[in-house]
Amino acid sequence: MKNKNIDGGKEFDWGNTSEKYAQYRDIYPKELYDRLRALGVGIDGTAWLDLGTGTGILPQNLYNPHADITAVDISAEQINFAKQNAQKNNQRINFITAPAENTRLPDNSFDCITAAQCFGYFDREVIKTEISRLIRKNGIFIKVFMDWCLDDEIAAKSIDLVKKYNSKWSAENGFEDVYDDLFEGRVTESFYAEIPFTRESWHGRMCACRGTLASMDEKQFESWSTAHIKMLADYPERFTVKHKIYISYFKL
Repeated sequence: MKNKNIDGGKEFDWGNTSEKYAQYRDIYPKELYDRLRALGVGIDGTAWLDLGTGTGILPQNLYNPHADITAVDISAEQINFAKQNAQKNNQRINFITAPAENTRLPDNSFDCITAAQCFGYFDREVIKTEISRLIRKNGIFIKVFMDWCLDDEIAAKSIDLVKKYNSKWSAENGFEDVYDDLFEGRVTESFYAEIPFTRESWHGRMCACRGTLASMDEKQFESWSTAHIKMLADYPERFTVKHKIYISYFKL
């Protein structure tokens, strides 16, 4: 995948991160899930579509057997891991490999559509048309974004180390405009959370970011990984990393 607005057009492939993503990116705090449920995500009798689902973290954590859940991602590798995890947990989720802008799903099919940690990768105008086509009257579209805080010491040092080996990477994810007025009536809420990690799980989480496995060559990745593990040895086995979570929603 290439996007001139992301990392200076440097190519990246989320499929390369799938194993690490499935293992280490399930880090959303409970408060996020509570807020999403309160907005109507995955509640009884509704149809919910998760765009850019990756390894299916959102629908698996908000799973409700009394809701009709569909999840879409452009990466077949990501979808394969999502299916495996759902099967392990006996969850009935319809996973589809397709671009979010062209899901090929029927018109007016969903009461709720979500896009977590992925909206900046979509073609804005095309995705607006697709959401409008898929959403039912009085439905809701919700955009979620969670980012590490740059004043967190471990996060800042990890970011600097990735940039040492991959200078094109934009760690701040500035392309993700949480205040984008995609539709009228946007409401944006935000809160902070201290996300718990071990040295291993934080390293795994950094492996599953766009700047490392998704875009480094093998030699770069091995060099960065060795240096990052050495850096983390200076910290306790368990720690937290400060994150900020944004929820933007539109009632359509």
